[in-house]
Amino acid sequence: MSNMNTYSRSKQHTDEEEGESREGSTCSECNSGTLVHNSDRHELVCDECGLVVEDESIDYGPEWRAFNHSERQERSRVGAPTTELMHDQGLTTKIDWRDKDAHGRTIRPEQRSRMRRLRKWQQRIRTGDAGERNLKQALSEISRMSSALGVPHSVREVASVIYQKALDADLIRGRSIEGVATAALYAACRQEEIPRSLDEVAEVSRVERKEIGRTYRHISQQLNLVMEPVDPKQYLPRFCSQLEIDSEVRQLAKEIVDVTVDSGLHSGKSPTGCAAAAIYLAAQRCDQELTQREVADVAQVTVVTIRNRYQEQVQAMDDQ
Repeated sequence: MSNMNTYSRSKQHTDEEEGESREGSTCSECNSGTLVHNSDRHELVCDECGLVVEDESIDYGPEWRAFNHSERQERSRVGAPTTELMHDQGLTTKIDWRDKDAHGRTIRPEQRSRMRRLRKWQQRIRTGDAGERNLKQALSEISRMSSALGVPHSVREVASVIYQKALDADLIRGRSIEGVATAALYAACRQEEIPRSLDEVAEVSRVERKEIGRTYRHISQQLNLVMEPVDPKQYLPRFCSQLEIDSEVRQLAKEIVDVTVDSGLHSGKSPTGCAAAAIYLAAQRCDQELTQREVADVAQVTVVTIRNRYQEQVQAMDDQ
């Protein structure tokens, strides 16, 4: 204890200079403070009394320093992080198609045939069995559809994981790769609460809507995927932005959707239809010129659907 140094500093200074706290550790002196690691001094310090519990700890960081992104990229000696968007998670060797060495110099003609042969065998080794070839094709299909739908990177990762689980559970047998990949992407959108309807997913897919729905129900049941009901309110920002309506109509449409959900009128109904009808009703009550056809084209539903949901929502609003 005599060899340990103590120091005191303010709480604000501690928050600025000290690193992450070690959960589950307490100070042996005051039994109330939290032990935090000071990355500058490599010390383990009590947050309350300032006792230095451990000094000269091992620094697991790099030995170099960088002050901007370009310096960090130049001095880093690691490759790209692993990703689920590749069938081998990115842990592979890549032979470039350009016949140049590491310094950018063109290789000799007698070495080109050797590099072409190595490149060919590298492609064969990466997809050695049928499962890897299946996964490679499915992940490329998921990436293509995700780009067309404009969904974030997290949805692609989740869809890739769902497809790999379906492949490990042998749920692909008897079904097309594109169908299972599309169903996995739709399930990922549901899990990540990204508002994409089944019709929108079917537009960018190479399979029919009926097959996508049937495959989605099968893999969700077999993999025990927890899917919450889609909230119609998730579609309001995108529909309102495409229709270019003002904030007053948007706020009233949210209130209409809340009344619809509280009344249970959305149960068993299309969430896009409920959202589109709420926008149309809000525009009518705010004296905005908006036709049912315009809303139906944006929401990709029929005019009859909007008319039916509109009548139900008018009655629900009048009962409030």
